[in-house]
Formats: sequence, structure tokens, C-alpha cells
Amino acid sequence: MENSADRNVPVLPRDDDTMRDAVSVRSLTIGLGSLVCLFLLGLVWAAGLRAADNGVLGSKPKPMTVPEVVAMVRPSVVTVMSRGVPPSSVQHPSPPGSGSGLIVDEAGFILTNNHLVEGVRSVVVGLSNGRMTPGRVVGRDFLLDLAVIKINAKDLVAAKLGRAAELQIGETVVAIGNPFALKGGSTVTVGVVSALDRSILAPNGETLYDLIQTDAAINPGNSGGPLVDLSGQVVGINAVVATAAQAISYALSINSAYPHIQSMLVRGAVMRPDLGFVPVTVTPSIVASFNLEVDRGVLAVQVEASKPAAEAGLSFGDVITALDNVPLYNISDFWHAYLRSGGDAPAQLTVYGKNGQFTAPLPRMPLATVPR
Repeated sequence: MENSADRNVPVLPRDDDTMRDAVSVRSLTIGLGSLVCLFLLGLVWAAGLRAADNGVLGSKPKPMTVPEVVAMVRPSVVTVMSRGVPPSSVQHPSPPGSGSGLIVDEAGFILTNNHLVEGVRSVVVGLSNGRMTPGRVVGRDFLLDLAVIKINAKDLVAAKLGRAAELQIGETVVAIGNPFALKGGSTVTVGVVSALDRSILAPNGETLYDLIQTDAAINPGNSGGPLVDLSGQVVGINAVVATAAQAISYALSINSAYPHIQSMLVRGAVMRPDLGFVPVTVTPSIVASFNLEVDRGVLAVQVEASKPAAEAGLSFGDVITALDNVPLYNISDFWHAYLRSGGDAPAQLTVYGKNGQFTAPLPRMPLATVPR
């Protein structure tokens, strides 16, 4: 992974030029693990939030025709070909190591799906003008199925990010990608927003949240490409297709992904609170290995003394089955419930331990980088 100290801090593209000074931290360098890094990262986050509050993220211009949208966005869509062979699945039936990506910063940062580059660090990126260039995976998060690739190339066109929160069911959207790594460049499909705020179980056993459901065909290889509204702004990142049904595809909402994208660009990792333990999804093999009496939830391992989890009463081998009465099935469920509940009140954990079931109050903690 590229060291953040060796590169300038990128800022995602905005529509309003007046916001550029507020997020201009490109000239500052960041040392991983230093106080300076944390300070600058806070500036990036604050700038992004201010942009969203002021309507910069998603202020929609006049609607365009589909060909106009394609002409505007297509230069930002790339092909991603890994030099290794990532795991494949029925929900991600792309040709081995082939997928799509989206240029989100002119400095050469590309957003794509983590499942396309899982297990690899080096990739080959095909630009819209036919150029091929090497790239490195500099950030990833398997819970969000997002990854960031860095390339060194000139004259890149960064996509404009919109506000998925303003989408309406029935609104026309355009999916752009490079299915099957076909010669001739990216492919375009058109559909409508079928539903919002969907959640599905991904092939890795984790839950993907805040998904946009669409009937626009997301063909094999379209994963990682953009879902765009008729203003030409990206509202989602194409993720998965429901192979057991017709005309059902899903894209990760750009609104829910945006803060995590900023974190990966700056730090190479997603910011989550340091609770003093490592959560592990309970699977049949975990049940057998730890001789558990429950078959779902989140197993607590590497519980650190004097940290919030231990102080709340968690011990190694305990299984958290619910958070604030919301049933948990995997790590994604845990973080989604913990971070979404909000407020200052402790999260109430339902825990199965060696002495039976008990409730543990887990404090709400500030964000910290959790290595993956």
C-alpha cells in the first residue's frame, strides 16, 4: 500500500468552485499514525461535510439526454484488470481479474469494488482513450466492498459526485462499465431506480447496506463502474446483480460511501471506532472451532484490557447476538447498528458468554483507523 507521506492528499471533485479552497489540502503531506495526520484528516472530513451541507454535493444542473450523460461521464470510466486472480462467485461472475472503475481525482485515484482486486496489489488500468497503465491498490475495505487504486497518468477526467439522497423511485439512471473487458471500451445500460436503502448479503458473508436497486443491467465486468443520474453526476458504484432474478441490480450509494472514500484516499483504511476487540463473523467453522452454543452473531477476539469492550464486560470468546435489540449476523451488521444508532447513550449488547446470556453497555467512541 502506498504510504500517505509520499503523496499529496486528494480531494474529491466538486461542482462549486467556491468550495475548492475549503478542501485544498493537497499541498500538505500526512504521516501515518501522527497527530498531524489526524488533524489533516479531520479537515478533509469537515470540508466534505460542509460541502454536503451547502448543497455542493448533488446540486443538480439541468437534466441531459442519455447520450449527453454518457459523453460527460465515459472519460472517467476505466477498465480494471488485476495481475492476480481474485476469488469469483455467482454474484460476481466477471471474467477473472476484470472489472470497472471510476476516476474520482485527477491525481490518479480510482474507485472500484474490493471483490475485483481482493488478494492483489498490482493491477492494469485501461483508460477511455485506449491507454493502458499500471496501478496499485492503495486502500480497501471488504465490509463496504470498496477499493482505491492509484495510477500515474496525465489528462485524467474526474467524475462529478452527486447526492443519492435526492434520488426518487422511478428516476432514470445510467450504468456505465466495461463488461467482459470487451474491445471498444465501456458499455452503457439505462434503467430506473427501483428501490432505495436496500441491503443484501454479499458473497463474502457480510451485509452490504444503503444500496440503490435498479433494473439497469449491471453485466459481468460492470462492477466498480458508476451509476449516474441524468444530470451527469455519480449517485452509486455498481456492485452486484441478483442472478436468481431478472432486472435486479444493486449499486452502493455514493452518499453513504463518500466519507469512507475520503478516509481511504487519505489513510488507505476506513475509519471505525477502536473498541478494544476484533469482531469476527460467526460461521459454521467458527462455531466448531470455538465450540459455541450459538450459530450467529459476532465473536469477540483479541479483547484488550482497559479498553471499552473489556470495561463493558466482554471477554475473549463471547458472542454478540444483538445490538440495541437489532439481531446481528456478521461484522457489517455490528458496525451498521453501532454507528447508525447515534446519540451519547451506550450501545446495549446482547452477549452469550461462558456463564450464559447477559447485557453489556458499550460506550459510543470516536472514530479511529482500524487496520484491515
